[in-house]
Amino acid sequence: MDRSLSRRGFARLLGAGVALAAAPAPRAALALAGSTPASPPAPSAAPTPHVGTILLNANENPYGPSPAAIAAVREALPLACRYPDEAASRLAGELARHHSLDQAHLLLGSGSAELLRLAVAAAARPERGVVVGRPSYEAVSEHARDVGAPVVEIPLTADYRHDLPRMLDAAATAGLVYVCNPNNPTASVTPAAELRSFLAAVPKDTLVLIDEAYHHFATGGGYETVVPLVGEMPNLLVTRTFSKIYGMAGLRCGYGIAQPALIARLRAHKAWDSPNLIGLVAASAALADQGWVETSRRRNAEVRDACCRALAARGWRVVPTQANFFMVDLGTEVRPVIAAMRDRGVAVGRPFPALPTHLRVTVGTEEEMRAFLAALMAVLPAAA
Repeated sequence: MDRSLSRRGFARLLGAGVALAAAPAPRAALALAGSTPASPPAPSAAPTPHVGTILLNANENPYGPSPAAIAAVREALPLACRYPDEAASRLAGELARHHSLDQAHLLLGSGSAELLRLAVAAAARPERGVVVGRPSYEAVSEHARDVGAPVVEIPLTADYRHDLPRMLDAAATAGLVYVCNPNNPTASVTPAAELRSFLAAVPKDTLVLIDEAYHHFATGGGYETVVPLVGEMPNLLVTRTFSKIYGMAGLRCGYGIAQPALIARLRAHKAWDSPNLIGLVAASAALADQGWVETSRRRNAEVRDACCRALAARGWRVVPTQANFFMVDLGTEVRPVIAAMRDRGVAVGRPFPALPTHLRVTVGTEEEMRAFLAALMAVLPAAA
């Protein structure tokens, strides 16, 4: 049973970080089946960390999948010789019931990443590009450039929300507008009231993609899912993933929600037999185990909030977070900090040029976050 991080727990976490700051590089606190989880490298990403490094760089769930999902994978492995059609149909039906939608509103993908690519393929072209926040998740921009579509980057507001009025102006000539909410890398929320007004005003021939990969972690900041708006907005696509709170980043399963006509447009660009059988089976079991979702949410919030308080106590400003990661302004260029942290056995997020002094950190276990605090305090003894 994991402990609740009370004020005393916060003091313990902070104290551990201070005490360990002068210690040698921490030993590995994370090992998954004896190997390091792999993530597709972004163009600006640092090299993959060595086995044994504490991984706080990819917004993964350190507690892993539901025990029910693990059991389902074991049972399904002998069936890996079969194509995934039956498992896909089953999961689609379960998701439809979960969201109280008709199954025609759903499209499965290899993680939500595949749905982002499909949206670009369906809507972006050289004469009608994409509009994105800056900084935000880079996949949509990269896919757009691959097809020769221009990318318009709109800086976030001073409080790290998407600047929807400016994005709306740019949407007039765009094929696709991308809003990640909560946003990656800032972990910040664009309030639901603003999103509703924005969606009502966007041209109907412009696809709006709302990426809700971190939906399950958001409990404040005016956040609401926009899934209920799909029924009245034919140009709205909402994406979700089993990679984050469900702890299945390595199994690659996600889905999109939209009106059937838009789903058909996306499906025309989709790879056959995606997602894979094992990911589908695990996702079905994980979806049924909402108790594990709540446990992961609670654990993340307790450790995250305690770590953010520890950072604030040392003089660093943390962007208010509604996700399983946070951004902290170190007041100094983060590239050398990232390298120095890696040397001490802790991998943290890559640099984001729009916020050159901000460090993105995934929330790990309590033990991992103690090691993170120790390494950071060794590299930067006090706030700049």
